[in-house]
Amino acid sequence: MKQLILYLKIAVNILILILGILVAIYLVPPLINFFLPFVIGFIISMIANPLVKFLEKKVNIVRKHSSAIIVITVIAAIVAVIYGVISLLVNELLSLKNDIPAIYENIEAQFDILSGKLIGIYNILPASMKAFVDNFSVSLAEYGSKIGTNVVNELPSLSSAANMLLMTIITILSAYFFIKERDNIAKDVRRIFPPAVINSYNLIISNIKTAVGGYFKAQFKIMLILILILFIGFELLKVNYSFLLALVVALLDFLPFFGTGAVIWPWALVLFLLGDYTTAIFLMIIYLICQVLKQVLQPKMVGDSIGISPLATLIFMYIGYKFMSVLGMIIGIPIGMIILKFFRLGFFDQIFRGLSIILHDINEFRKF
Repeated sequence: MKQLILYLKIAVNILILILGILVAIYLVPPLINFFLPFVIGFIISMIANPLVKFLEKKVNIVRKHSSAIIVITVIAAIVAVIYGVISLLVNELLSLKNDIPAIYENIEAQFDILSGKLIGIYNILPASMKAFVDNFSVSLAEYGSKIGTNVVNELPSLSSAANMLLMTIITILSAYFFIKERDNIAKDVRRIFPPAVINSYNLIISNIKTAVGGYFKAQFKIMLILILILFIGFELLKVNYSFLLALVVALLDFLPFFGTGAVIWPWALVLFLLGDYTTAIFLMIIYLICQVLKQVLQPKMVGDSIGISPLATLIFMYIGYKFMSVLGMIIGIPIGMIILKFFRLGFFDQIFRGLSIILHDINEFRKF
């Protein structure tokens, strides 16, 4: 009977773990997406609440008024920055939308010139390699012809402006009410959930903060610096859509195993082969500046290591990509850091101990 109860406890623990994983994968993301304005409002309230407390202590303002002042101040600062960035991006995206046919024709012309310069190399290639190059060229042309349509379809339409305005209003109001009702919400949570659950929650949250350790914050600062450098460099080169291109390259640099070289190296190589040596060299200078700054800043901001091996980083990034595409690649590593942190703290020891008991008993049962 005792053995049966032991197995039942092990089964319940494993079932809870499996349910937790399923909920985290299949239920949490849709819920976050559905309640996104409230999620953003909650994040803003977390940022603003320390300032609200400071005003309460130092200025003795009634919480109701201080909440409104701080939230409005934070929102105003965020909106001012976001408005400038979005307005610049929208202008470049609209220009890109209109210029896509001309850009595609220019790219085709440049590749024709490049093909002419490389024809000597092409002629000495084996037949199988020639077939591969031909198929790749056809595939590239077909893919390029679809880019214009896809970009146009993906650009936000004007009809979404009203929906965005409504979501913004809900976000601001939710941030205000989260701050205003923070104490009451905390009391209700403590009244509904048992102390053990609250303690576990606090432990999990504190370890998540420790595990991630400002990873996103530090990477975001580095990304902003790279955007600025790339933007200035592209402006000096008089590259069209310089801010949009700088943003895309910096986002690629944010991803592990990629970097600014994923765009700049092929770009510089093509320009070099086309004979535009000045621009190619200038691009490589921009790349070197970005790399030097990143190597100087990253150890101080992020640390020499994010706490997991390169193989584990690749695995978590791949798993994240399979579930949530590019966004999953970005958040997969911090989530992996959190999982490894919990593993090292012994959160899964009971599960592994239970599995070990079951495997041991199965192995004993097999003997005769």
